[in-house]
Amino acid sequence: MIQISKPFIGKEEIEAVTDVLKSGNIAQGQKVRELEEKFAKFCGTKYTIAVNSGTAALHTALNSVGIKPGDDVITTPFTFIATANSILMAGAKPVFADIEQDTFNINPEKIKDKITKKTKAIMTVDLYGQLCDYEEIGKIAEKNNLTVIEDACQAIGAEFNGKKAGSFGDIGVFSFYATKNITCGEGGAVVTNNRDYADKSKLFRQHGRSNMSTYDYISLGYNYRMTDIQAAMLLEQFKKINIITKKRIENAKYFSKELGKIKGITIPAIKKNNKHVFHQYTIKIEKDFKLSREELVNKLSEKGISTGVYYPKPLHLCTHFKKFGYKEGDFPVAEKLSKQVLSLPVHPNLSKEDLNCIVDAIRKI
Repeated sequence: MIQISKPFIGKEEIEAVTDVLKSGNIAQGQKVRELEEKFAKFCGTKYTIAVNSGTAALHTALNSVGIKPGDDVITTPFTFIATANSILMAGAKPVFADIEQDTFNINPEKIKDKITKKTKAIMTVDLYGQLCDYEEIGKIAEKNNLTVIEDACQAIGAEFNGKKAGSFGDIGVFSFYATKNITCGEGGAVVTNNRDYADKSKLFRQHGRSNMSTYDYISLGYNYRMTDIQAAMLLEQFKKINIITKKRIENAKYFSKELGKIKGITIPAIKKNNKHVFHQYTIKIEKDFKLSREELVNKLSEKGISTGVYYPKPLHLCTHFKKFGYKEGDFPVAEKLSKQVLSLPVHPNLSKEDLNCIVDAIRKI
């Protein structure tokens, strides 16, 4: 079976984890600090705060910028549920805005329509590994005095004009879940240039504890700490990030070259001056393709090729969010794309034979 995702892990990660276990220092410690320093430098930000998941990072970021009950946060309905759930975790309301047809990212023009007196922030999502239109979103945020929270969980290493993901908002968020471009199984990070946000994030990840020696607590916080086990694994993954990213881009280029010739398939669009890091390689199955998306998925599965649909239902149509009054037809672009998108394996473990197998299978189908 050619898997839709597979961690790129070698003996280096295993040895690094073993070394930490042998050291006896397995909680948040020196390895976490080392990771934070290197990750901040990589992203081009002053601060990184490592936490134990991408969801924890989102929740931490929202708290650090001051989102509170009664506030509205504009975000996309076409994303993993953690994006919107974290807004609810902060006591605020997720307000959805429709997405762009070509990039799958939130549409800046639709953001404008959703701004009210209750709006305090825009939470963008760099879906599949490509950055949002931050030039336009930045203008909107500045004009309306809104904070930009960049959910870059799928976009580590992505760039616009050489500037890296995570550095476009007032605060940025990453995930190191098992399927992400680099991973430690579970893990996350908050990045920012704002000292106040960084300090609040550090408090929030450790029960609001301000002083380790006196056990003084000055605010509400959670147990969102990352362990040195996770950090040790990530430090080794981090050494390979350029190799991983290069291979994903190469695999995506091959797919686009070959699949772009097939009627009824629309290949991913890459905006000018963007570096797309292809957390997912997502095609659209159009009406003039010979099979439905579901039929194609089944045929590929029969040939031993795993695929994924991210996402089969926009968040506003999930039962969880219908209580806010959302209904079918509210976000037509997201609804249309949810019926078209199909993600193919693009991870760096794929061999040339695997790539050829996928392309040949789709051609024959």
